[in-house]
Amino acid sequence: MPGEPGGGPRAASAGSGGPARRGRPGYDRQTLMAVCVDVFIRHGYDATSMGMLAKHLGISKSAIYHHVDSKEAILEQALDDALGALEAAFDAVEAGGGSAGERVEAAVRGTLQALADHMPQVTLLLRLRGNSDVELRAMERRRTITRRLGALLEAGQAEGTVRDDVTPRNLARLTLGMINSIVDWFRPDGPHTVQDMVHSVTGVVLRGVRG
Repeated sequence: MPGEPGGGPRAASAGSGGPARRGRPGYDRQTLMAVCVDVFIRHGYDATSMGMLAKHLGISKSAIYHHVDSKEAILEQALDDALGALEAAFDAVEAGGGSAGERVEAAVRGTLQALADHMPQVTLLLRLRGNSDVELRAMERRRTITRRLGALLEAGQAEGTVRDDVTPRNLARLTLGMINSIVDWFRPDGPHTVQDMVHSVTGVVLRGVRG
């Protein structure tokens, strides 16, 4: 999963916390980021050069630098968008009330919604190989999300609403594996809405984890 913003002033300026940078007319930063993420997914991050990104964008390499500082900064921002949405879903669940079983259901629904809302970025996250500090930080944040779900499942086991024949950690991995699979088959522009998908997949997942 479903990277932490890196250090250094150049990486920081490319993140959401920095001021918006002016770019070539006709390409806003959000659109440029979306195209770059798509290229990363189709060709692989390591195999993608700034020249390749410029070719797909139809602009010069120098024009890309009006929007971002580096290829790594593009990756870092995309991963932070995905992980930030997933972490926010768990923050909301942990801050809310309800039984352990209800919190597990809310976590599943929230994770599915975050994946649907940030599918390209999550797809990129799921394909990381850990070849850079940015990727390693993102992978650690992803492991933390797994641990947070494991804690919710463990509470559900203690409550008797979650099956206890699988360890919470492994059950969390299995659950997130099923949830993450939506990036391979769900299409937001297809015949089924995001709400339909979230409802259906939540039902399938819960039937697999409930005691």
